Amino acid sequence: MEKGKTNIMSNTPPSEKGLIRIGIDGPAGAGKTTLARRLSNRLGVRYVDTGAMYRALTLVALEAGIDPSNEDEVYSIAEKIEIDLEPPKGDRDEQAVFVDGRDVTAGIRSPSVNKWVSVVAKHPRVRGLMVEAQQSMSGESVIMEGRDICTRVMPYAELKIFLTADFDERARRRRRELLERGYSPSVQEVEAEMAARDTIDSGRETDPLRPAEDSVILDSTGMTPDEVTRAVLRLCEDWSDCSIGS
Repeated sequence: MEKGKTNIMSNTPPSEKGLIRIGIDGPAGAGKTTLARRLSNRLGVRYVDTGAMYRALTLVALEAGIDPSNEDEVYSIAEKIEIDLEPPKGDRDEQAVFVDGRDVTAGIRSPSVNKWVSVVAKHPRVRGLMVEAQQSMSGESVIMEGRDICTRVMPYAELKIFLTADFDERARRRRRELLERGYSPSVQEVEAEMAARDTIDSGRETDPLRPAEDSVILDSTGMTPDEVTRAVLRLCEDWSDCSIGS
């Protein structure tokens, strides 16, 4: 689809009209979570970081000493644990993640989880469980971000965004995020990890990372978070629920 064009509401089931469901896909470091948070605050709609669910499962697998590439063992854990996502509140501006009641929000952003999460996420049966859980959240207005939101999880979303940026900028953003969280990876380490994730995410057989046919492709290279947010808000200016500002 041509950049700046979208067919909002065209494939929404009639019974679901009136909902604001925005799907945001894209590679690591593109700025999906920042965009989703800002849209959530602006529109008063819950946001869901689906990648956090795969990260939580990866963390539990690593803690248990399980090989993340072993689908049977990872799936056995996925069947047993309960992952809860709590919207931001108070002074916390990020989604909180709990596994069986344990707060794992900080742990799921570690370098070890970054390294293995795409391996865990490529397992077809694991994805099946996750997609089912994620689709259960789409019966209400929601802003959902991940890798296959618009192609698999919410193909009926009212607005589909594929957010990207050039590799160097994505790597700089990811390294800055890790530094802010207290980790100190080298530029080379971040670039190698991201290149590996890009290859796995786009090359997996089940739900590979790709834009939906009717997604708006937005390249955020050189754009500030405010500029990206305004660009997306302009796409939904026909909704009475949206309040567009300059």
